Amino acid sequence: MLDFEKIRARAATRKGGTDVLASLLGPAPDNAAVAKISDDRILSTMAERVFAAGFVWRVIEQKWPGFEEAFLNFEPKRLLFQPDDFWHELASDKRIVRNPQKIRSVRDNAAFVERLSKEHGGFGRFLAEWPADDQVGLMAYLARHGSRLGGNTGQYFLRWLEWDTFIVSQDMGAALRDAGLEISENPTSKRDLQRIQDQVNAWAAQTGLPRKHISRILAMSIGENHAPEAIREYMGE
Repeated sequence: MLDFEKIRARAATRKGGTDVLASLLGPAPDNAAVAKISDDRILSTMAERVFAAGFVWRVIEQKWPGFEEAFLNFEPKRLLFQPDDFWHELASDKRIVRNPQKIRSVRDNAAFVERLSKEHGGFGRFLAEWPADDQVGLMAYLARHGSRLGGNTGQYFLRWLEWDTFIVSQDMGAALRDAGLEISENPTSKRDLQRIQDQVNAWAAQTGLPRKHISRILAMSIGENHAPEAIREYMGE
């Protein structure tokens, strides 16, 4: 495998120096702090990433105050108490993106959040207690027990909560293959994801960097060289 410092140096050169690169990594995540996030904010973030999947993120962000109103501020208990008519009417509610399948996922995920919250004293605590070196296992759990939380949606959900998450983007995958990791061009299989997890864990141990930063450095070391301003706007930072 290519030494990670060479990958970081290449990313820094592409972005205009080590200081610029550092400014694009964002704050270091704190998995323990996720335990303090309330269930309604967990469900809100979960729903936002589900609705943003395959859609223009900025549109979802602009409409989000309307989503909060329509979905009763994403309080799981209140949502689960609502009758079927409440959910049917949301399919014609102009405050939100009217996608019946994604609307249904909010109801399903409210039950998911409520169940895990009862078992662990808060859904955030459940996430905080999950081993940081087993993101792949957590992704599989979210995909299996949640609604529409598979693939990159689950990864972005964890990243938005500031759980220490790598994002298997096209550029990150290309950088890993360039570094010598044997994964497919579309690394979604259990085998490929575990290889990615193992390599990111190894680099995290070697460098002391959060997995989030390793992920971003990899993505910025290869592919189209987006301007720093565009990256900050895209990430909302």
